Amino acid sequence: MTSGTRPRSMLREASHQIIAGGSAGLVEICLMHPLDVVKTRLFGFYKGILPPILAETPKRAVKFFTFEQYKKLLALTPLSPGLALSAAGLGSGLTEAVVVNPFEVVKVSLQANRDSFTEQPSAFAQARRIARSDGLGLKGLNKGLTSTLGRHGVFNMIYFGFYFNVKDAVPPSPDPTLEFLRKFAIGLLAGTISSCVNIPFDVAKSRIQGPQPQPGQIKYRTCLQTMALVHREEGFLALYKGLVPKIMRLGPGGAVMLLVYEYVSGWLQRHW
Repeated sequence: MTSGTRPRSMLREASHQIIAGGSAGLVEICLMHPLDVVKTRLFGFYKGILPPILAETPKRAVKFFTFEQYKKLLALTPLSPGLALSAAGLGSGLTEAVVVNPFEVVKVSLQANRDSFTEQPSAFAQARRIARSDGLGLKGLNKGLTSTLGRHGVFNMIYFGFYFNVKDAVPPSPDPTLEFLRKFAIGLLAGTISSCVNIPFDVAKSRIQGPQPQPGQIKYRTCLQTMALVHREEGFLALYKGLVPKIMRLGPGGAVMLLVYEYVSGWLQRHW
């Protein structure tokens, strides 16, 4: 392979991963968004779908692209293939968390303060306001970063590790429909198990980034401190609050993303 061909092939491979990952996020949002809407209204299933598409499509592209890069790097280490897949998922989740956390802070801030706005500010204007008043660090645009790292890191570690290890262990079917159902079932389990394990981080993130119980007093500061406090004051089950709707969304949603990623990636490799 010539030196000019190698960068082109690497760029093509990266493009495949980004396009396939973005497609996975786009399809997942289009299919699962009605579940979010049905909780609050019985009509207009696709009302308000544009902001999630604009946020989730690049986020999923980052998720899958970084997973593939970490997987490639970890193939050079002495780790077993199965462990390397989980480690690549962890790396992907941590990277995704660093990228998305400021957007999460802005989103939660807009949602929590929507009744106090005379005119709803744009996400960019709210980000500037937070950066000016609280800075870019753990009190400002990166508030709750440790819990976001835990949420995404743990989820992706189990999600990718479980899916690809189990998929390799369960024999494929020559029948296309059965093969689709085999992959969907494994993806559904991957999304469900990941959601069950990482939800305490999700609860901690919501408490840290959301409005504090008493204005002017910061009760929830760090990830582990928040988990311990919620457990002590509200009981163990409080760390799993919201688990059922999360599984309803991320179980099938997780399966959809993996299948779309694999099929789009395969199509791009064959045709581009």
